[in-house]
Amino acid sequence: MTTDTPKGPASYFPAIEKKYGRPIAEWQDLIRSSPLTKHMELVTWLKTEHGLGHGHANALVAHTRAEDSGK
Repeated sequence: MTTDTPKGPASYFPAIEKKYGRPIAEWQDLIRSSPLTKHMELVTWLKTEHGLGHGHANALVAHTRAEDSGK
């Protein structure tokens, strides 16, 4: 039996959208437009500038960077 339940970082996406009121695509656009390039720099930026929790920020950065690298 297969399920459509997201795995990995994407499993956080429904909670992120609900808690912060922005679609995931908007968060990804912010990450992609940031001059920061390192994973933890981006996580810290999302936490300090946008009020995200560590797990949510980490999931967004990890998923966005994986998408961008073709993985």
